[in-house]
Amino acid sequence: MEINIFDFYNKMEHENIMLSFKGNVSSELLTSVLQIMESKMEKLEEPSRIKKKVYNILVEALQNLYHHLDKQKDDSNGYSTVIFMVGKDGDNYNIFTGNYIKNDNADSLKARLDKINQMDKDELKAHYKEVLNNGMMSEKGGGGLGMIDIARKSGQKLEYDFQKIDDKHSFYSLNIKIAQ
Repeated sequence: MEINIFDFYNKMEHENIMLSFKGNVSSELLTSVLQIMESKMEKLEEPSRIKKKVYNILVEALQNLYHHLDKQKDDSNGYSTVIFMVGKDGDNYNIFTGNYIKNDNADSLKARLDKINQMDKDELKAHYKEVLNNGMMSEKGGGGLGMIDIARKSGQKLEYDFQKIDDKHSFYSLNIKIAQ
């Protein structure tokens, strides 16, 4: 297989990909990614309101990748690998994340995402407060606030997909649109 890095570079440039990563995620990596994005948005001289919005949503999205990844005892198939990209399309930003998920967990995540997508701004706010006040934590330590917060801050519906890989795993993709 011949790889032409220049063609790859041009494709990323044309698609306005500001940052991309594929591999295993760590807290140190997330800190570095957030610093890089902060620096890139400074250079673009984005208004502070937009920088804050993109940064906060990126933090939530990356924390979801880090904390909710279905870790595998044997990762010879690469099921602990994640991917994320940040792109800019005109005045708007897109944050793309992807990771493997156990099929057993996919249905409940899909149901939560569908519920969030059916809510308007006021319903999301009320649901956020309800989840916050019920004090219930998931087995991974979260209360389920991340996706609600992303939907609230972005003001957009969450675009997602589950692609079945095998009997035990699917690949979960999330596209978060952030309009100015």
